[in-house]
Amino acid sequence: MPVRHFDGQLLRKVRRAADLTQGDIAERLGVSVPAVVGWESGKSAPDGEKLPALARALGMRLDELFPRVLPPDLADLRCDAGYSQYQTAAITGTRSAGPVANAERGRRRLAERFLPLLAQAYGVGVPELLAAQERSFRPGPDGTPPTDGPGRTSEPASDAVPTAPADLPRTLEEKIAHLLEATYTAPHPTDAQIAERGNATVNAQVLSEGLVRGLRTGEVRVVSDEVLDALAAALAVPPLFFRSDDAEVHRIISGMRLVSGGLAGIAARGGADGLPAELLDFIGGVVDGMRPK
Repeated sequence: MPVRHFDGQLLRKVRRAADLTQGDIAERLGVSVPAVVGWESGKSAPDGEKLPALARALGMRLDELFPRVLPPDLADLRCDAGYSQYQTAAITGTRSAGPVANAERGRRRLAERFLPLLAQAYGVGVPELLAAQERSFRPGPDGTPPTDGPGRTSEPASDAVPTAPADLPRTLEEKIAHLLEATYTAPHPTDAQIAERGNATVNAQVLSEGLVRGLRTGEVRVVSDEVLDALAAALAVPPLFFRSDDAEVHRIISGMRLVSGGLAGIAARGGADGLPAELLDFIGGVVDGMRPK
């Protein structure tokens, strides 16, 4: 978890001293004015990778404006370099940000071939990167060391075939993060783009940029089925993904984006595997869309 200290009141004070408006900051960071208002009011905080750009916009050093509380872990190094998690796929040359995401969450250590690539991108040495990785694998609050699951060892993740995470996403924000960070083969959409796509798909004004951001960050946790349907449509998964805790459903959906070749077989098996009808309908629709017209 990022350990830099963010103070919204200090941000407001420094911005005003620099004779900048909230609109100036929003424009320089490519965010909305309401986002900056939320930061300064303490209702929200910017993503860690935005802090370097925010410090530059205000003409201050990163360590001065957002002091570090603890030594950096992998997520901190990435954020300090200004990279979002999904952008690391381009650094490692993998199909998704899965290898970095797993390492940051203390699930599976980085493959050796990724170390020099990430170290160079982050502007640190390999030893510093390895030290940060060990901090990401520190024992949890109950003293239990992180693992990849019962009876499994920490081995480099394959970048060719997606695997279900050892700790399946349960909350709404975890499920959104899983889709954006682990299964996308291209840069994930912005909150505004997700809202626009979802509304267009369900043909109704259900989502807004602020609502999507609240869902993604966990600030909004209780929503209607209508919102879940629009969110699912925007992220190209069946609504079942957000409503079910069925581990098998999650595994299948997690792999759908990258293993499209297996969809026809899943659809053909139908109910024989005991899969939920909503998931089978969705898979069937995907398969139909893949067939030549």
